Amino acid sequence: MQLGIHLPHIGRKAGPDSIRRVAVQAEELGLDDVWVSEHIIVPKDGGYPPSPNFWDPILTLTWAAACTSRVRLGTSVLVLPLRHPLPLAKELATLHNLSNGRLILGGGVGWLEAEFDALGVPFKERGRRMDEGIAMMRAVWTQDPVTFPTKFIAAEIVNMRSQPQPISPIPIWIGGSSDAAIARAQRNDGWHGSRVRPEAAADMVKRLRAGRPEESWTISLRVNINANNVDEMKSALAMYRDAGVQHVMAAPEDRDIDTYMHTVERFARAGEGL
Repeated sequence: MQLGIHLPHIGRKAGPDSIRRVAVQAEELGLDDVWVSEHIIVPKDGGYPPSPNFWDPILTLTWAAACTSRVRLGTSVLVLPLRHPLPLAKELATLHNLSNGRLILGGGVGWLEAEFDALGVPFKERGRRMDEGIAMMRAVWTQDPVTFPTKFIAAEIVNMRSQPQPISPIPIWIGGSSDAAIARAQRNDGWHGSRVRPEAAADMVKRLRAGRPEESWTISLRVNINANNVDEMKSALAMYRDAGVQHVMAAPEDRDIDTYMHTVERFARAGEGL
């Protein structure tokens, strides 16, 4: 089983030093990857997310890439319908190449309607825009020149060029547990889910493997940890592994950066031998 950790780029603990420290720590501990999340703009009194201070995910990963050499760099998840695919494809290809091919693109359809309204993106079209956007990014990543007809995204792409192209394929893991999200994940390279208890993991794996039985298609889970529950993760990780989950990313909830880093260390220790 492979293990990753979320970087502290959200809330009061976010900052260049804390992001660097945890990225370097993850590499030194032998963890496999570091991850970021995304909200661009949120309602003032929405209640969730708990903090409006979300550092940009792609720039945060670029900062982390510059101070590491081995850990992969993942997004958990980018809300793909919120972004135009062309500049996003260039940003992701650039990050992938600068980091020597370490990027994993975790993508989701999104749920915060006010955020879509603020960005002028039709909320009810988000699934179709996501599918078309992924196809557009794959096209510009692999075709030069590229022609790509669109239906939902405003773009006219006829015999055009966009470089750099990725030095290796960028894996796309899809988040979400709806039927549509599962089907979308099965059309791509993996599933990056959340809120799956260890005792429910076997049923979820069975559901996922019905459409993609090959081991090269990745099943990944995001879990929340903190100083009070991290020691329980050893048994949970063993249950996830036995159920067929291949990758677990832990997102510490601790607000103090020193406590956060201690939780990361304890999580890595819990995963030893798995």
